[in-house]
Amino acid sequence: MKVVRKSIKIAKKPRVYKSNQGWRVVGGRKVYFKSGWEVNFAIYLEFLKTKFQIKDWHYEPERFWFNAIKTGTRCYTPDFKIIRNNDTHYWVEVKGYMDSKSQTKIKRFNKYYPKEELHIVQKQWFIEHKRRLPVLCDNWENDFTEGEKDVD
Repeated sequence: MKVVRKSIKIAKKPRVYKSNQGWRVVGGRKVYFKSGWEVNFAIYLEFLKTKFQIKDWHYEPERFWFNAIKTGTRCYTPDFKIIRNNDTHYWVEVKGYMDSKSQTKIKRFNKYYPKEELHIVQKQWFIEHKRRLPVLCDNWENDFTEGEKDVD
């Protein structure tokens, strides 16, 4: 597994971002994930699929364009499309850090695609489930919330 470390600037203040991006096989699919949280969320979705709680999931299957926007953020690709057992779907965005560009994408997605359902999964979700999910889900990767207090 290749660990990539990048320094990026967000909101004019430097921070070190540790990304666990790379190719993984989850549920028989080889996918290039951009973060460890995305990998673990896919493992969780595969667990739900094996328990027949969802029908299926897809990683970044669709890009949504904001055609009326001429400059700045013109499109958005949610991380996951989740297919319910009744064949309806919803989208999930896994966010480790909500910067202004991400906020703009989500705001525009909700404005231009009001019939689409979007859920945001942030650090708190992983903190709340950090004891339970590694036990339930095979191949759960490292705990990316180290140093955080358990909630459950």
